[in-house]
Amino acid sequence: MSPEELRGFCLSFNAAVEDFPFNPETSVFKVLGKMFALSPLGGHPLTVNLKCDPDDAIRLRADHPGLIVPGWHMNKRHWNTVTVDGGLPDRLVRELVEDSYDLVVAGLPRADRLRLDRP
Repeated sequence: MSPEELRGFCLSFNAAVEDFPFNPETSVFKVLGKMFALSPLGGHPLTVNLKCDPDDAIRLRADHPGLIVPGWHMNKRHWNTVTVDGGLPDRLVRELVEDSYDLVVAGLPRADRLRLDRP
């Protein structure tokens, strides 16, 4: 997956926006003000921090050593850093991004979830 594909996929979700609160090199993708993905899109290797269910996070790290690791500069229980540039199938990366978005949306107030069409 290329940086452009990752950006496009993150922005394809309802109400998703890209922000740069930390520096101009780090894209932060948010839904209604809550972060679901963070990536230095120009980095080599290309990585993205994604929210993850704690049990799934441990399993994914064990299944994909070196490609999925505890979230860099994040709460390591709830966030993984995923290397995106070819070691993992694009389908899995897309599933992990969508799972991250869904976890963040699930924590929003019900009215916001309904507005996003994700009850």
